[in-house]
Amino acid sequence: MQDERLDKADSILNSFDFSAIEEMDPSLGEGHHVSYDREVPFELRIQDTGSGPQEVGTLEAIKTKVLVLGDDSNPRHIKVELISENDIFFHYIHSLDEAGFRKMQESQKLMIEFAELPTILVRMLNACIKEPHSFLAVFIMHRDGRARLDFIQNIEYKFIELLSLDFVATPEELVRQQITFRYNSVKSRLAILQARLQDISALVKVKNPSLLLQLQRNPKKSMTK
Repeated sequence: MQDERLDKADSILNSFDFSAIEEMDPSLGEGHHVSYDREVPFELRIQDTGSGPQEVGTLEAIKTKVLVLGDDSNPRHIKVELISENDIFFHYIHSLDEAGFRKMQESQKLMIEFAELPTILVRMLNACIKEPHSFLAVFIMHRDGRARLDFIQNIEYKFIELLSLDFVATPEELVRQQITFRYNSVKSRLAILQARLQDISALVKVKNPSLLLQLQRNPKKSMTK
């Protein structure tokens, strides 16, 4: 019953048109479009100069965006952005064109083509969400701003590295732009929802004033009925 209420709440939120707000995203400034945008469980590790990465990192849900310039099936450029809701200054980016992919393809002995990469990334990220014990996303950060994301599969007796992406910490100016966008986005969404709440309250007040009083006095109890 509770899951049904949560699904209904998500459905209501999704019914609002936030497209005008989302179009202000600085990530879209070069013509990319968002191909994927979800929170994915990452294991975060820090590697100091001259030593290996931490054996065990911290698990955190990282907002992961895959952005494509051109068609998803025929991309000209791909970006992957990582954002943390726990640390608004956490912002890393992976940027790749076909020439860069050729080098990555050769060094990692990949059996895919550049055009397939967006689909492969989405598949791997979703696998980390749906099967976290079998598919891992390990993000290793260096003090100088470099980082690496390793997609690893656990096949019980062995860990297999499937794909690695190199990241860099986003420059400070771009981080400020992202923080400003996220702040204004939340503020705008809140204003839209508050306006909708006022409309509903006005309607309930006309149709059933006693119900409105009940909702205002104990909203949580009313939701569980």
